[in-house]
Amino acid sequence: MEKIDYQELEVKIGYQFENIGLLKQALTHSSFNNEQRINRVGDYERLEFLGDAVLELVSSEFLFSTYPTLPEGELTKMRASMVCEPALAFCARDLELGKYLRLGKGEDMTGGRERDSIIADVCEAIIGAIYLDGGMESAKKHIYRFILSDLEDKQLFYDSKSNLQELVQGKLKQDITYVLLSEEGPEHNKVFKVSVLIGKEEYGRGTGRTKKAAEQQAAYSALLLLRDKGYVFKKH
Repeated sequence: MEKIDYQELEVKIGYQFENIGLLKQALTHSSFNNEQRINRVGDYERLEFLGDAVLELVSSEFLFSTYPTLPEGELTKMRASMVCEPALAFCARDLELGKYLRLGKGEDMTGGRERDSIIADVCEAIIGAIYLDGGMESAKKHIYRFILSDLEDKQLFYDSKSNLQELVQGKLKQDITYVLLSEEGPEHNKVFKVSVLIGKEEYGRGTGRTKKAAEQQAAYSALLLLRDKGYVFKKH
């Protein structure tokens, strides 16, 4: 028996589907489909293709209107940072999409619910599903609420390690060191905990499925602390 609470997810995303089958498909990984003998539905890949196109159009229009003096090259760079895999995975985690995924047993056991590539794809597939179910306005509302909101913090997070490096080298003139605090779990599903030091002082901690992801979280924590102390970050 399937135990996914689709109504709970509809409340989270603020959209109720006329055709709940579209939402189920958006949450279905090919590994789940391959294990099903009966009641098979399509996986999310075609919906992801559609959602990607809708997201690109809406985010392009948003940037075009919001930054009327920026040249095409800068707009393209900004759009790329907003709709890249880490950015969409960040949004997917805000919605806890991982807990609603329909994964095959093997994919589930190897940490598929937390994998950036999967949850970012599902984020786009849900956009595609909303577009088919409710049209462009519904899809646009979803994108504005969950992807184009809090852009300053999100952009700080996406480039957290390079932002921290730039700030510390330019203003604090100290070295940055990432220290691995712990590494737990089986080989296929590890959790890393990392601390970031500026000079000899700890400024943040982070956890992640990879050392790189944990370092990014730690750098983001350090940036938020530095911002609270009055440091201003360069806008890219």
